[in-house]
Amino acid sequence: MKFVLSLLFLGLMASTATAQQPEVIKYGDLSSRIEADSDTLYVVNFWATWCRPCVLELPYFDAAQAEFADQTVKVLLVSLDFVEDYDTKLLPFLKRRPTASEVVLLDEPKYNTWLDKVSPEWSGALPATIFVKTSSDIRVFHEGDYTQEELFHKIESLIQ
Repeated sequence: MKFVLSLLFLGLMASTATAQQPEVIKYGDLSSRIEADSDTLYVVNFWATWCRPCVLELPYFDAAQAEFADQTVKVLLVSLDFVEDYDTKLLPFLKRRPTASEVVLLDEPKYNTWLDKVSPEWSGALPATIFVKTSSDIRVFHEGDYTQEELFHKIESLIQ
């Protein structure tokens, strides 16, 4: 039932959503935001428009944002597209495929300066997701894509 409701929500969002104008941020901004002392579980997905597995799983993150809307869960989609492609690739992509989740563009082309800060386990491959809830000392990293069922299960296990 949850899956059907999530799909219905996504259909409604796609028909009514307008393209976002993602904020361009630095890693320090991202870190400050998700590491703040908070009861919110941040589900931070690193993706790019050129990454097929990333694009395929994006609807699952929107579905999660809808499914857990009544809980302290916040989905944040962090694009690793190049800043110079903001107008030519990222914005057109978001116009074609609107999302209910917040999108930001991370302007940090020197990956080796911040990848280990996200997780020492991260090879740099996309997609990658980190779950952070500072009030409960939760910091769980996953490299690779998710099915919707896997993503929902992971979130449920972390908010209990």
